[in-house]
Amino acid sequence: MSDGGGARGQSLRDVRQYVFPDECGVTTDLLRRYGRSPRGTRLHDHTPCGHWETHTVIAVLRLDGMGAPAVFDGPIDNPTFLAYVEQVLVPTLRPGDVVVLDNLAVHKQPEVRTAIEQVGARAIPPTRQP
Repeated sequence: MSDGGGARGQSLRDVRQYVFPDECGVTTDLLRRYGRSPRGTRLHDHTPCGHWETHTVIAVLRLDGMGAPAVFDGPIDNPTFLAYVEQVLVPTLRPGDVVVLDNLAVHKQPEVRTAIEQVGARAIPPTRQP
């Protein structure tokens, strides 16, 4: 692959070293978010068993597949994401890996970048979006 050179002022050549962490939220309420009902009537649904929980699923995507999976109770916050990086992600990183972060607020913690860089990997911070 040719040197992208200018994307963020860094020379990044080997796509096998790119690591893309991503998160998604999952609820256990078993409710459909969309549905149909006769015009003028509201659609109603119920939660089986009367309760539900929210979980956050995190994993990384590399050229050779997914890795470093984890599931956390509740929405992601700064301490939880930092714990994920230090205890799950960092042990899977190799020197020279490039971790591409997005604009999620928890990715912008200075401690996250420090933890990634301590193993010889690079963290590319999120860019400003228009």
